[in-house]
Amino acid sequence: MNKTLKWELAQRVELLWWRRYLQKKSKDEYTAWKKGYWNEVLQKVGSYLKIKPKDKVLDAGCGPAGIFMVLPQQEVTAVDPLLLDYQNKLTQFSPSDYPNVEFQSLPLEQFQSPAIYDTVFCMNAINHVSDIEDSFDRLVDAVRPGGTIVVSIDAHNYQFLKRLFRLLPGDILHPHQYDLVEYQQMLTKRGCELTSCQLIKTEMIF
Repeated sequence: MNKTLKWELAQRVELLWWRRYLQKKSKDEYTAWKKGYWNEVLQKVGSYLKIKPKDKVLDAGCGPAGIFMVLPQQEVTAVDPLLLDYQNKLTQFSPSDYPNVEFQSLPLEQFQSPAIYDTVFCMNAINHVSDIEDSFDRLVDAVRPGGTIVVSIDAHNYQFLKRLFRLLPGDILHPHQYDLVEYQQMLTKRGCELTSCQLIKTEMIF
């Protein structure tokens, strides 16, 4: 894996962001709020995604509060390069709270799996990776034939700002800056069929 300077800096800032964001939040209140958020996401995609008990699910780039939180009946693998840091430095994250989840503290580019997962989630994470092409390969390789990949992402609204952000450190948390069409092409060129594209929220830039 090629760990770029931009990626390593983004990882340090990511951990700092989480520590500041959670420092005054109680574990119980934050966990309840985050589970509510993820359940709303599952409702939005429920028309084309049916997750059954005992399904195998991958939460790629899960962070300390990923969608694994609301999948207690599934066999979940959660992958993130900062998991050990989250465990040691965030009181809100404890792997023991999720006995059905296998946590792997490693970059997505180092995750290896046969095509066994019924559903692969990569929620707000694919533009955090070091090698985005390799990371998309890992997602596609992990899903079983006929399975589903769910990706959520900040996609640029304006070509000018996209190019500007690529040149200048205007978004230090995200090493990659693309628009929606470019993200879609990264999946379709790997043989994926796009079944749905939903707008979750819109801001001035993304």
